[in-house]
Amino acid sequence: MNKLLACLCCVLCLVTGSSFQPASEWTPLLDKTLSSWEIYQSFYHKLGYKGQAPTDENGKLIEPIGYNKNQANVFSVDMVSGEPVLHVTGEIYGCVFTKQEFENYHLRLKYKWGEKKWVPRIYELKDSGLLYHSQGPAGVEYWRSWMLSQEFQIIEHSPGDYWSQASSQADIHAVKDSSYRFDTKGPLTSFGGATGHGGFCQAGTDMDKVGEWNQIDLITYGDKSLQIVNGKVVNALSGSRYKDGDVLKPLIKGKLQLQSEAAEIYYKDIQIKSIKGIPAEYAAYFK
Repeated sequence: MNKLLACLCCVLCLVTGSSFQPASEWTPLLDKTLSSWEIYQSFYHKLGYKGQAPTDENGKLIEPIGYNKNQANVFSVDMVSGEPVLHVTGEIYGCVFTKQEFENYHLRLKYKWGEKKWVPRIYELKDSGLLYHSQGPAGVEYWRSWMLSQEFQIIEHSPGDYWSQASSQADIHAVKDSSYRFDTKGPLTSFGGATGHGGFCQAGTDMDKVGEWNQIDLITYGDKSLQIVNGKVVNALSGSRYKDGDVLKPLIKGKLQLQSEAAEIYYKDIQIKSIKGIPAEYAAYFK
């Protein structure tokens, strides 16, 4: 009997220590083969680009490079200490985008700038971005490189800026200095296509760690989103939507895009988990 009880105890310990343990809530999205992602490349944009379709010396329209063509090896994955790191050279405008759509989630990742910059941003700040709620074909916005989406901008000295992509819109508490800036004490202001306030709202605080890995968190549930940089909320969006002709429609789910935008950048620790609501500690941002 004692031997039987001992055996049962051993089995119970093994079971409770393995298969009965809850699985991690976080799902990694990056591996060495980019198996969760696809690629879109548009153009080698030139100085003086003003949103017009690129043409050659004869005035003929230049076709975009297209889907799943990794020209100039713009996107690659390096294994560093056994962990995958996405290297984006920035040489050609475009993105990697997830094969899967996501809704109601907490996404987190880390990024760090490389050294290279390219035309047409040689003399400008290094720039990239996380685009979310991405829908439809790529190449529908100003740079003809990305999908309809909301942008969590990743830029030197002001990560967390908001940009509308294509016809997306959102409402943000903002004040206006030289431009609009997120401020919880400011009036709720609409941004994006046809709102009359432009498609840009600067992050409320500069949380950039120059030369280091930075962590960004995107928490989005329903039509609300929190853009967080190194633990600080720097933008909060509500009423996420887009214009389809003359009709406004909710923009609350979609694919994720990571931009290639004329600057070298590295991404790692990209992971996501489902949520059941905006966490209580952030509720005040939407009052």
